Amino acid sequence: MKTGSVISKTSSGLPAAVMAGGSDLAAQLQSSLTGTRTREAVQTGKPKKPIKILVVDDHPVVRKGLTSCLAQHEHLHIIGEAADGREALRKARELAPDLILMDIDMPHLNGLAVTEMLRRELPHIKVLILSVHSNSEFVLRIIQSGARGYALKEVATDELVRAIEVVYAGEAFFSPEVARLALNQFVRGGGNTTTATQLTGREREVLVHIAEGLSNKEIAGQLGVGVRTVETHRERIMRKLNVHSVAGLTKFAISQGLVSLNG
Repeated sequence: MKTGSVISKTSSGLPAAVMAGGSDLAAQLQSSLTGTRTREAVQTGKPKKPIKILVVDDHPVVRKGLTSCLAQHEHLHIIGEAADGREALRKARELAPDLILMDIDMPHLNGLAVTEMLRRELPHIKVLILSVHSNSEFVLRIIQSGARGYALKEVATDELVRAIEVVYAGEAFFSPEVARLALNQFVRGGGNTTTATQLTGREREVLVHIAEGLSNKEIAGQLGVGVRTVETHRERIMRKLNVHSVAGLTKFAISQGLVSLNG
C-alpha cells in the first residue's frame, strides 16, 4: 500500500517549506518520497475522541461514497455535508468540525477560497483537500491557502484514513503522486511563477468573481461594497499580475485553482 508524504510544520502552524521558501519545499518533497522524513516520530494511531468531519463536494455520489467508507471507522464521525463553498462556510460555523474534506471545484466559492476564509475566521479547523487534480501548480497554492494536506480522490480508503489522522494530528499530508509531480515542477524551474498570494484576500475574492463573469455592479452586491471599490480592486489586481484583460484574469484564476473550467 502506498503511503502519503508527511511534511514538517513550524511553530507558526504553516508547513516549514512555506516558511523557508521554495527550495526547502523541494527538499521536503524529495525526502518524503525517499522515506527520509524529518519527523519520523509522527504517530497517527486512533485519537482518544472521534474526529468530527465535514464532507464538502458538489457531487452527491462522492459525498455519500466518502461518508459510507469513513463510517466504518469508529474514530471518524461524519457530522455533515456541504455541496458548495458557501454552504461549506455556513456548515463549518454551525457544526464546528475538527477537519473538513474539501473538494476544489465547486460552485459559488471553490475549495481553496473557502480554505483561505476558514484560515482567517476558524483557524482551528483543519482542511484536507481531496481532488481529482494532480497538477503540480496546485501544491504550493494549496499550502498557502491554509490547507494541511492534499490527497487524490482515487486514493485507497486506508490511505485516506491515514491522511485524516495525520492532518488531525497537526502534520501536513500529500499523496505520493502529488509530491512527485510538485518536485518535478521545482526541478524544471517552475517554483517561482506568479501566484495569487501576491493578492490580498479581498482581491482574490474579486478575482474569483471576475473569472465567474460577474460585472463590477454584481461583484459589489456580492461583497457588500461600492462599485468604485470593486473598480479599484480590479485595477490593483491587473497591475500586480500584469494582466490587463478579463480573459487573462480568468485564465490566471483557473491556473491557480481559484475557479474551475466547469464553473
